[in-house]
Amino acid sequence: MADLPRTDAAAPRDRHLGLTDLPLRVDAWVRELRMDAAPQDGDVLLRLLEIGFVPGERVRVVARAFPAGDPLAVRVGRTTFALRRREAALVRVSTTAPAGEVAA
Repeated sequence: MADLPRTDAAAPRDRHLGLTDLPLRVDAWVRELRMDAAPQDGDVLLRLLEIGFVPGERVRVVARAFPAGDPLAVRVGRTTFALRRREAALVRVSTTAPAGEVAA
């Protein structure tokens, strides 16, 4: 008998990815901003922090423009923003809720 691939839905894996790679309408949490970004992205990083992209904040991609997917409509906290893919690429997220946070 051949061995079948094992799937264990009871043990979800922590997935870390860029905000641009997050599927639509999937809850995630900001893990970090890419501080190794190019020097010209300094103002963008500051803007992202100011509008709420801070570690632990819930985030969700709610829409992508057709056909190229640029910009993205992103909900952070209770507010929705339009981000260019270049800006969203600076945000790293995790699909695992931080300790004390309940996934909806």
